[in-house]
Amino acid sequence: MLQRLVQLLPPRVRAVLRRIPLLVALYRWARQGKLTRERHVFAVLALLAIAIGLATTGDSRGLAPSGALVLIVLGGGLLLKVRSLVLLLGVVVAMAAYNASQDVPTIGPGMVATLTITAVLALTLARTRQQLGVQGLRGDSMLLELRDRLRRQSEMPELPEGWRSQVVMLQAGGSSFGGDFVVSSCDGDTLEVALVDVSGKGTDAGTRALMLSGAFGGLLGSVQPDRFLPACNAYLHRQGWDEGFVTAVHVVVDLKTGEYTVESAGHPPAVQFDAGSGVWRVGSAKGVVLGVVPDLNCVPEQGKLRSGDALLLYTDGLVESPGSDLDAGIDRLLGEAERLVPQGFGTGARKLVETMAAARDDDCALVLIWRT
Repeated sequence: MLQRLVQLLPPRVRAVLRRIPLLVALYRWARQGKLTRERHVFAVLALLAIAIGLATTGDSRGLAPSGALVLIVLGGGLLLKVRSLVLLLGVVVAMAAYNASQDVPTIGPGMVATLTITAVLALTLARTRQQLGVQGLRGDSMLLELRDRLRRQSEMPELPEGWRSQVVMLQAGGSSFGGDFVVSSCDGDTLEVALVDVSGKGTDAGTRALMLSGAFGGLLGSVQPDRFLPACNAYLHRQGWDEGFVTAVHVVVDLKTGEYTVESAGHPPAVQFDAGSGVWRVGSAKGVVLGVVPDLNCVPEQGKLRSGDALLLYTDGLVESPGSDLDAGIDRLLGEAERLVPQGFGTGARKLVETMAAARDDDCALVLIWRT
């Protein structure tokens, strides 16, 4: 394909290729025929840069704008490795110098500055992709795929008749990634849910959350419920991370009887709504944050969900504010949760999270399980 492309170039272009040593090497290289995909991309972009550079020479009517070279440089930054990009920049510089040497140059100081800034950005993009070991736009697609996997994993499983659930997650700053995630499992008789909060917010905590969601999701349902948090703690302790801490709350619900057990590892307490009395009651489960001590000992709490009752799990992003007491934040959350009852748990959960998160710049997550 490239051999035919070179042959289709105008005689003027081929003549210039033969006069400039750098372009002579490119011309011969392009005619070899045995090219990798990246070399194909490089050769096409280089030939386009040459064609644009020659077309703009002496073009006083502006039919071939020299600014198109900026697109060539940007395309190289997105599609080429650093070494190939440097060669492409050499071609662009050669064409800019050739244009500047003409009697009526069409590339001025402003265009040179624009090309320089674009070249720096392109080199930064290429270097980042090369460090990741991906080519082209594959790195972005990988991040999107990981984000979608995290979102799918945070979806609650289908529950039997008489039970409902909802998960609401808002990331700090509108980011696609955050430090809060949910893993769950249901075999028809028992529901297990774990809400995990990785310290930090936004993308900084999102990378660790992506890794932990897979590890914790594999543990959930694979170990005995009372061994889940200790197993997560042992996993984190082996990692030896220095980047903060991880809190989690783990709930096991018997979908036949409504009995449940809550275990917490440094997480804000779960809250139960008692439909009989119309009161939200704060739980008492306690435990140390994950990954700090080798042996984790949790103080579980047990309860029972009857018809109309609900269980609320949340992360500290909903209740913590700098300079404010945690209990005050929980009281405000319960005050807002009172509005869930008359309008229904399913329709009001997202509004509750948005209301509580409006004054905070942190990742927020809420899990609501209720019995109809």
